Amino acid sequence: MRAFDEQSMQVPGMADVVELNDPEQLEDYRLAWNALLPQTPRASIFHTLDWLQAYWKWFGEGQKLRVLIIRSDGKPIGIVPLCVHTEHYHVGEVRVLTYPLSDWGMWYGPIGPDPSACLFMTMKHLRETSRDWDMLDLRWVGGEPGQSEPTGRAMQANGWLPTKSVYQQTSIIDLVGADWETYRSNLSKKWRHELSRQQRGLERDFQVTLERHRPAGSCRGEDDPRWDLYENCLAIAEHSWQGDSTTGNTLSHEHVRGFLRDSHDVAARLGMLDMIVLKLDGHPAAFQYNYLQEGKLFGLRMGYDREFSSYGVGKALMGWMLEDSMHRGDRVIDMGVGDYAFKRRFRTNVETSQRYTYYPWTALRGQSVRLTRWLKSRWQGEQVVTTKS
Repeated sequence: MRAFDEQSMQVPGMADVVELNDPEQLEDYRLAWNALLPQTPRASIFHTLDWLQAYWKWFGEGQKLRVLIIRSDGKPIGIVPLCVHTEHYHVGEVRVLTYPLSDWGMWYGPIGPDPSACLFMTMKHLRETSRDWDMLDLRWVGGEPGQSEPTGRAMQANGWLPTKSVYQQTSIIDLVGADWETYRSNLSKKWRHELSRQQRGLERDFQVTLERHRPAGSCRGEDDPRWDLYENCLAIAEHSWQGDSTTGNTLSHEHVRGFLRDSHDVAARLGMLDMIVLKLDGHPAAFQYNYLQEGKLFGLRMGYDREFSSYGVGKALMGWMLEDSMHRGDRVIDMGVGDYAFKRRFRTNVETSQRYTYYPWTALRGQSVRLTRWLKSRWQGEQVVTTKS
């Protein structure tokens, strides 16, 4: 690892940190939050105040909110949302300080243009305040491609030696400079043939309708959530394998159903919603539900009615969605976590998020988790790196 320059991470001017623990206090910083969001690396709906409020409404019980406002000369220059929640390990219940994402998205980090300065001030603040956590575990970490990642360096600068490990991998479809025919020609011959055959079969046997809804947001007078299409997606999910799932976070799962409805309303108001429904003779057969930010799509959920599974409706819809996205000028489609066969056939590359974990020496439960993970990594041959300057 290259030599660390602590000065490069410090905030210019008179810097301080304001910590907010009451969700209602966040409204006082809405204007600053909204101004910093467009400057945030890998910004998405998950970085918005509105999404955090919806998340906290449904899942905040039992967690402690710790939102840090990073200021320079009294002006907010960054926001770092954190939370403390309890996770269950073999050693018992462990208090984990992390980002409030809970695996809904792929990437997370400070809000604002300078994550290095924000993370430096965050670690400094955490060192100087009373510790209410057993383990600091920052997941979903990854800067913009080609840029260095400052999380580990910020921890080191404040005297903490973190452990770095791979967290998740996601399948990416890079659409920059692509057109449908060029992209299609790079698919395997067998996959191209199968995709074309299934799309032709659907058009031959049914009246095919594709409805794609992408409102521009309240600021542009276009925030219709199209609840009718959302209900189509929900009905399809219930008639897919997802309808039988008793665990997980599928679109129709009772545990998250209300939260996802609230998030849908948020996405429509912010102009971050993208959903497409494939109908066969007017019957909803397959859907793709995405969040959108400046031409970057994140695939939250997808599904198809088992009644039409023999027609390959999910695959056919994916092809039609990609073709339409290219015409719209979309830049990237993140297909989400999971190394499924269909994702491997459509993707152009894979991106990996990291996690940085610090276990305080005086936190016995945190140290127990550290020892357990170390033994497991040696047993499984997992590569875990302790960062050093």
